[in-house]
Order: sequence, then C-alpha cells, then structure tokens
Amino acid sequence: MLTLKIVSPQKIEFEGDVENVKVPGAMGQFEILTGHAPIISLLTNGNVVYTIAGAQQTIAIAGGFVEVQKNQVSLCVELNENEA
Repeated sequence: MLTLKIVSPQKIEFEGDVENVKVPGAMGQFEILTGHAPIISLLTNGNVVYTIAGAQQTIAIAGGFVEVQKNQVSLCVELNENEA
C-alpha cells in the first residue's frame, strides 16, 4: 500500500492510501507501486491515475513534480483546468 498526497496551489487535492499511481513523467508515463525506489521526477501535461480498492481515479495536470520515498508518494502539481 502507498500513501499518496496530491497538492496544487489551491488546496490538497487528495490524501490517502492507494494501491498504485501512474504519472506523466517527462520521459513518458510511469507507474509507482509499493516498494518503489526513491525518486524525484518532473511531471508533464497528462493524467495522474491512482487506484483505491480496485477503482481508478483520475486528475488532469498541466505539470509538476513527484517524490517517492518509503512508500510515500508526494505530488506537487498544477491542475489542467481545461480537462478538470
């Protein structure tokens, strides 16, 4: 299980436990699973997709950063208002 926190300039968009997270990295989409190696990566325009109890949730972003450390996933993002 991962703990995910998604923060935009306006508010905390989501905070809670998830099964996995897919993010639009600068070199392509990648998935974060339990036990993922520590990483800091730039995010580009696209969708953040996370799974809670088998159900997928999506947030459209214009860009930002992701940090993964010890099953804690933190995203600092700018929302894509055109797709939100």
